[in-house]
Amino acid sequence: MTLKRSFLALCALALTAPAWAQFRVEISGVGATQLPIAIVKFRDEDRNTPSLSISAIVRADLERSGVFRSVDAPGALDENSQPVMADWRGRGADALVAGSVARLADGRFDVRFKLWDVVKGAPIGGQATAVQAGDLRLAAHRIADYIYEKLTGDKGVFSTRIAYVTKAGSRYTLRVADADGEGGQVALNSPEPIISPAWSPDGKQLAYVSFEKRKAVVYIQDTATGARRVLADFRGSNSAPAWSPDGQTLAVTLSRSGNSQLYLIDRNGGNVRRLTSSNAIDTEPVFTQDGRSIYFVSDRGGGPQIYRTSVSGGAVERITFNGSYNISPAISPDGRTLAYITRQGNTFHLVTLDLATPGAQPVALTDSNQDERPSFAPNGRLIIYATRAQGHDVLMTTTLDGKIKARLSSAAGDVREPIWGPFGR
Repeated sequence: MTLKRSFLALCALALTAPAWAQFRVEISGVGATQLPIAIVKFRDEDRNTPSLSISAIVRADLERSGVFRSVDAPGALDENSQPVMADWRGRGADALVAGSVARLADGRFDVRFKLWDVVKGAPIGGQATAVQAGDLRLAAHRIADYIYEKLTGDKGVFSTRIAYVTKAGSRYTLRVADADGEGGQVALNSPEPIISPAWSPDGKQLAYVSFEKRKAVVYIQDTATGARRVLADFRGSNSAPAWSPDGQTLAVTLSRSGNSQLYLIDRNGGNVRRLTSSNAIDTEPVFTQDGRSIYFVSDRGGGPQIYRTSVSGGAVERITFNGSYNISPAISPDGRTLAYITRQGNTFHLVTLDLATPGAQPVALTDSNQDERPSFAPNGRLIIYATRAQGHDVLMTTTLDGKIKARLSSAAGDVREPIWGPFGR
């Protein structure tokens, strides 16, 4: 099942419908202002890394951000070249990247690059690093991060990771991958559903809900070792884990006392305390970045809407008023933007709401009709979400204005439940 089935089904931990395989990334849309950048094929990358193009990964990362537009970059340059800037200005480039890949005697790869400001005709900087073959993709993402930060002033997120759930036949798989969906690794395989993955703030652990005990149980798993433990296995349903910013507490939805309510629980599973007390269904908690408040979904007003309350309990404030069905809140890292899913008729759309502007109205980011579970990139510049396109369940990223989207689709099946990991990899 998906979010469109009903709010009650969501609170009862409705299933998603994912799958696994290599991703195909398709970028669409045009931003209002994009920086034209030329990325020359790295010297010797075809010879030394024939199955993986460093320059192509960097180019795709930057295009997916919505901030950059690729300019045709023929010719042979590397980080030691002295490019003729007039030629590149004539091609319409404002920035230029060139580099090289060399195989070292110990089997590692020496990856080097330089970034130039074409308008000023001067180098901006560059880097050199030696990596194992298995880290070449990460090295490319880090190059894109470097370029993005140098040219925009914001941290890049290309070397961060995402987690998502897939379904192939009767098998469910929790996977961790690069931010572009590639380089995926299996965290958990199960014949029973896995839903609601949530990253710890340090990126070392994932909390999630598994039905392997034929009921909803919350687990925490170490992403490096695979070691895991039960966080919440109380009577009834245990669902929707969300980490506090300091990583010491999780908010969860428990039905141990009847209907689903929000609880706080220490990361070791102890000190369980109830946060909400209503006759409604309260679920899908998410902490604000300062750790003082929690946004959540409740049908206490007759239909699912998004509310906010203090982590110490007390008064509850309604946040969404447009539409009769609003779920799946996600808060931007700076706390200014709320992303969520709204229902319009029988369709489900991703929208954002400016929390910093009184009286602001929701802004629709998509024209698809089966959107689910938004999650912000750690720099707040992109949102990943699940949707359905051309008969397949896929992951999408979008810029905050909705103008540029990238579809991460798998030829082997459907993908669901994305969550963007933190900085610090």
